[in-house]
Amino acid sequence: MRQLIFLLLICSAIACSISKHSTAKSNSLNGLWIPTQQEMGGKALPPTFYATTKLTMSDTLYTLVAESVDKGIVKYKDGKMDIYAKEGVNSGKHFTAIYKIENDQLTICYNLSGKNYPETFDTKGNPLFFLSVYKKELFK
Repeated sequence: MRQLIFLLLICSAIACSISKHSTAKSNSLNGLWIPTQQEMGGKALPPTFYATTKLTMSDTLYTLVAESVDKGIVKYKDGKMDIYAKEGVNSGKHFTAIYKIENDQLTICYNLSGKNYPETFDTKGNPLFFLSVYKKELFK
């Protein structure tokens, strides 16, 4: 179970990355993101699980620091993401996701099977769906 959750965190990081085909608005994804809420299969994960997690995005590249470090690329368009893990425990895997930015929060819903994109930001009844809500860390 812990490995599955870790994979989900990695997917979160990957999904937050930006592709070269992004619009000017998508540049708002660049930066350091801190999770404020996560759930999988309709069940909330405890804050202690993601308390030290950090996601850094820079255009099409991402780095997720959790129990280990994962890196990869993301291609996105029209609120959908294709996440390709290149380094770390998910190396070689492809994940699909949807995302939105509202009220200074980034919400990503991943399908860890890599098949089809989630249709909503709801994980209930879908054990391979992972949802993560992030806030952007402001640099001082």
